[in-house]
Amino acid sequence: MLDVMDSPTHSALSRTLLQEVRMLASQFQQTFGRVPSFMEVCGSHTMALARTGIKKALEGYVRLISGPGCPVCVTDQVTIDAMISLTNGSDRIICTFGDMMRVPGSYGTLMQAKTEGKDVRVVYSPVDAVRIAEQHPHQEVIFLGIGFETTIPILAAAVKEAEEKQIHNFSMWMSTKLVEPILRRLLHDGEVLLDGFLLPGHVSMVMGREHFEFLATEYGLPAVISGFEALHMLSAIRHLLMSALKQRAIVLNDYKSVVAEQGNKQAKYWMNHYFTLCDEAWRGIGVISQSGMDFKKEYDRFNAKIKFSVSTSEPRRTKCRCGEVIRGLIDPPQCALFGKACTPINPIGPCMVSSEGSCAAYYQYMREE
Repeated sequence: MLDVMDSPTHSALSRTLLQEVRMLASQFQQTFGRVPSFMEVCGSHTMALARTGIKKALEGYVRLISGPGCPVCVTDQVTIDAMISLTNGSDRIICTFGDMMRVPGSYGTLMQAKTEGKDVRVVYSPVDAVRIAEQHPHQEVIFLGIGFETTIPILAAAVKEAEEKQIHNFSMWMSTKLVEPILRRLLHDGEVLLDGFLLPGHVSMVMGREHFEFLATEYGLPAVISGFEALHMLSAIRHLLMSALKQRAIVLNDYKSVVAEQGNKQAKYWMNHYFTLCDEAWRGIGVISQSGMDFKKEYDRFNAKIKFSVSTSEPRRTKCRCGEVIRGLIDPPQCALFGKACTPINPIGPCMVSSEGSCAAYYQYMREE
């Protein structure tokens, strides 16, 4: 049942849109002899498509493939292990977003470190970590900085505050990711047949519509920027189907109330003020050149990787297939661990832990009892 569609406000329009999407998808199948496949790039869309019932309602009509847009899920195991190892130093306070607490490292989690007495704190904003540093001048406060373009300006805002207040006991362990390099990598590898992309509204709010023009001009694919309500997503899928049917490559902004053509110039300014492009390791994919951002050299005093050394051993191997889920090669139930050894109570991989993870979304909203 589509919970959002059942609300009196949106019911009629949502159901009309759903029927139109199904009709267009049937036309696509008649024309091309297969089900159209679109990738939702971000984890927020993955969770919203599952929660609203859209993904289930479109089974057999449209294949919606979850992409590598959950920041917790794409962080590679070595980085997770390094972040957990940071807790071993004395006089340290580790601050993190809540999703990271239960992500399995090779030999434990941040939550386990906390139960063992380490000072690990969940914060709602990196700026909260700066305030903790201010309140504890004799301890080192380290924020675990993961996220995409949506989060990087917020990380920059925290560094700016620490710089202005001359706080010397605050630093970040950066492991940020950028959307464009990973989309280029997926399209270059060509492992998954795609007819277009559902682009994230929040990343687009920062980067702007024109940032994604390369999908149309270089790869000949349509893409639509969408919000996260049922009506937004159904409208975007409708636009994708219309473009795919006409074989028209266009990047459409279907979220104009939030996303501008060139994005948020102020946010991009502060991203580039403190950080510079760097190579980043992605779970299940490997290192992608210039696919993340880390501190510029002149801001090394805030770089936890410079201030602290950690030792990690070879990551423990499991049968977890999160790497393939992230690349859209398999759906969560195709992993032998899904719903058996790996559940939200006992997660083996990050896709089952994160509130934006594909496995968590599938387990919570789409699993057959």
